[in-house]
Amino acid sequence: MLASHLVSHLVLTVIQVLFGIFVNGVIVIVNGTDLIKQRKLIPLDLLVSCLAISRMGIQLAFFYINLALLSLIKFPQFTEKLVVFTFVNDLGLWFATWLSVYYCTKIATVAHPLLFWLKMKISKLVPWLILASLLYACGTSAVHVKYKWVFYGEDFLSLFFPNVTAPIEVTPSLQFAFLFAEFALPLFIFLISSLLLIFSLGRHAWQVRNTWTGPRNPHTDVHVRAFLSILSFLALYLCHYLIVALIFFQIFKLRSFLFLFCAFTVGSYHSVHSITLILGNPKMKQNAKALLLLGKCGQ
Repeated sequence: MLASHLVSHLVLTVIQVLFGIFVNGVIVIVNGTDLIKQRKLIPLDLLVSCLAISRMGIQLAFFYINLALLSLIKFPQFTEKLVVFTFVNDLGLWFATWLSVYYCTKIATVAHPLLFWLKMKISKLVPWLILASLLYACGTSAVHVKYKWVFYGEDFLSLFFPNVTAPIEVTPSLQFAFLFAEFALPLFIFLISSLLLIFSLGRHAWQVRNTWTGPRNPHTDVHVRAFLSILSFLALYLCHYLIVALIFFQIFKLRSFLFLFCAFTVGSYHSVHSITLILGNPKMKQNAKALLLLGKCGQ
């Protein structure tokens, strides 16, 4: 019989998965409806839709892994258990990174030749960035399959890979080297683009505030909202990386309260950020409201 904190984790995980699929499903349906009506999809909507689809896959894969952590299911012996989760997780991180780059190139006012070139070319580059992300996720998944004994500690190996033994002794430094090689590039690109955008928005909002003579500055409000949105995006992204590191290095004992809390937090990131995407995009927000009202009327 499951302990009380395991039962609570299971209930919260079910709610989390259903909510995450619903939120990201709204994004896919709204953009899919625009695609059907207009026969085309702008690059930003295409990128956001790919991000939402990957996050729906992450929610399902994460739920499957949680069931295994709680010993409610047994993984089939013939399949590579974590390759799907690795694929969709890396894919989602890269899509989130390219979304930050897209916002940076379109909004930031930093004078630099590379940024100016990206501002002109980013829309045409979006399909190629999506393809590159797919290839990168396939590559990292293949590495995880071949060197699973490096990425996961003994507890993970015994749970997910009962017939696998490590050919060499795995040290934290070796695990860190593999994880750094996998996650360093998207993290570096994301940090650069996010910090540039935050700096540009903050500077512009300060300039507009100092030059405005009226009682209230609507332009400042817009830039402050955008600034807070990007700042929350950055905080969520970094929190995701931090907690994933805690899980992989097994700072907390497997199935302990703190371990399950970290696992729940990682799963929540994909839903919370999707909500900020909807609320931060007036068009998406309006279409999402219309879709929800249509659903209520249909009942």
